Formats: sequence, structure tokens, C-alpha cells
Amino acid sequence: MKSITKIVITGGPCGGKSTAMTWIESNLSKRGYKVVFIPETASELILGGVAPWTVSSNYEFQKALVSLQIQKERVFEMAARNMADEKILIVADRGILDNKAYMTDEEFQSLCRELGGSEVSFRDNYDAVFHLVTAAQGATKFYTLANNQARTETPEQAIEMDQKLISCWTGHPYLRVIDNSTDFNTKMKRLVNEITQFLGEPDPYEIESKFLIRMPDLEQLEHMPNCKKVEIIQTYLISNDDNVELRIRQRGRDGSYIYIKTAKTTVANGKRIETEQRITKDEYLSLLMNADTSVRQIRKNRYCLTENNLYFEIDVYPFWKHQAILEVQLNTPEQRVTFPSYLTILREVTHDSAYKNHSLARSIPPEETD
Repeated sequence: MKSITKIVITGGPCGGKSTAMTWIESNLSKRGYKVVFIPETASELILGGVAPWTVSSNYEFQKALVSLQIQKERVFEMAARNMADEKILIVADRGILDNKAYMTDEEFQSLCRELGGSEVSFRDNYDAVFHLVTAAQGATKFYTLANNQARTETPEQAIEMDQKLISCWTGHPYLRVIDNSTDFNTKMKRLVNEITQFLGEPDPYEIESKFLIRMPDLEQLEHMPNCKKVEIIQTYLISNDDNVELRIRQRGRDGSYIYIKTAKTTVANGKRIETEQRITKDEYLSLLMNADTSVRQIRKNRYCLTENNLYFEIDVYPFWKHQAILEVQLNTPEQRVTFPSYLTILREVTHDSAYKNHSLARSIPPEETD
């Protein structure tokens, strides 16, 4: 069965994107993937003489950039569908949401409307997003402008732009941030490992820590640039294997949604093999006919939060007023987590089955106090 996956490699200036493309090509081709790359559109335009300072305004430049990006992606996707290869990985060197970092929120929303889309639809059009933190943050001595003639940022500007870019992609269903806590080669290995885990090659282990927290200030979260709210409806399907959990999910906001089918298989040491498949709205509606009617449908608001180079997900359920659940995805079970100071942790519930979504669909634990 033919499989086409489209991912974004993004990040602050001098984060390692150019080298990352070589690592991705080398490692994924060995796993049977045909890897195709969509070049960075901004650099193409600027080096070709089209820049914010050569057209009438930054808005017009961004419109030209996003318009070209959309067309390039359509061409690559069309070509991929006509390739003989069964497994194709489309790698975009930056995606549409990167442009939001160079515009005001009002300008970007106007641009989305003008081009017939929305922030959510443009953001979630990619299957996964991998952000490489700028060398200016954590590896300053390696920060250089020499390998990209279109780059002009100072280290301080690079750090600021890095944080803006992370904020722009926050809210995506699968965002991973690769920092500079290791040497550069190990950073590249971590990136490749994250991609192969996402693709399910060979063992897509999901390592997550889950915590019961006091209900945060939702108004504060909604006004934070590094936090995005999404609406989720999760329906469990009938499974013929007790070790396999099947579910479908509607995810998005303001009438713009994506649909995902997920299978989670429990293995040893608390790990689970998770595979996800993007499905169409029609497929989603069809699968609803196979819903497990012995459990309730889960509805929740998820607040996606990026901080300390970690991606936190705060799930707020309608049946609790004073508590919520916080999840964070880890690279290893030993990885240290630094929690945002404005969140109050009640206790860890990683291994408490009562707080798994599938359990919450059957029985709701009473609220706790600290």
C-alpha cells in the first residue's frame, strides 16, 4: 500500500537544517523510503531578487512566498502520487506557518483568508513538524551567517526568532523540538530518531509522562504566544485484540479540522507502539459506525504549550472543574522535565490506568485536592 508522508524541518537561524537534509536522506533511504525535498522558499525568493525590501510591502512579500509554497507542495505531492515507490517522505525545508513569525497576527489571518485557508488548515496540513533550535541558544560558538547568504540575524535576534517559530507551530498534533543539549552529530541523530519513531521505523515507542494538575488559568494560557488551544473529539472503536486500542479523533478549531486514526499496542516496560494515519472526513464518518458504544465519547480542550524546549499538552475535560491532565512526550524514560512555574502538579499518574483516556471513557475519578 502506497504511503506518502509530508513533514516540515524548521527552526531558528543556524539550527542545522541544511545538514539535517543530508542525514534524513542517508538514513531514511536505507529504510526503503524515497525522500524528496521541497527547498526553502524564502531563500529562493530573496536570492532571486524578491524580498521584503524589493516589493511594495512585507505583506506582499509574504503573500508571494506563501502562494509559491502552496504551489510547490502541490507539485511535489502530485509527483509523489505518480512515483513507483511505496514509501515516500516529502520533507519541506520550512512550512507555511514559518511565515507567521514575520507578520502580525492580524496580517497572517488576513493572508490566510486571501489565500483561501486558515491558520489551522495550513498548520495541520503537515503530518509532523521538527524544530531545530538555533545554535545561538546553547551552542553560541557555532552560530554563523556564512552558510546562508539570505541570513542576517544577530545571535540575539536568532534566539528571538527561534521562539517565535516554535510559537507559530505550537498546536500541531506532532511537534518535536530538538535542542542543543548534545553535540551537533548527536543532535542530528536525535532528529533522525524522532522522524523514524514518527514513521514507525522500526519501533515507534511512545514514552510519555502524565500528571494530574490543578486547573490552570485558562484565560492566561489562551493569551500566551507559546500556547494554542485545540478542540478534540475522540471516539474509541471496537478492537478484536485486548492489547490494541483503536480510536479516531477529530482535531482542530473554529470549523477547521483534521481526522486521525490511531492504533496503540501495549508492550513491555510501560511503552506503547503507536501508529497514526491521517484519514478523510468521509473515512472518519464511516468509522464512526464501528464505535465502541460501551464507552463514552471523549470531548476535551487541549492547550498545547511549548516551554523549556518541551511540548506539553494540557487536557481540560468538561467533567472536572478543579483539575486537568498534563502530558509531556519524552525521548527517554530518564529525561528530566522542567515544569512551567505557573502549573501546579498534584501527582504523577503515568502508570495510573484510571487517568488514561480509555479509562476516562468508562469511569471518571473524583476530583482531588492538593
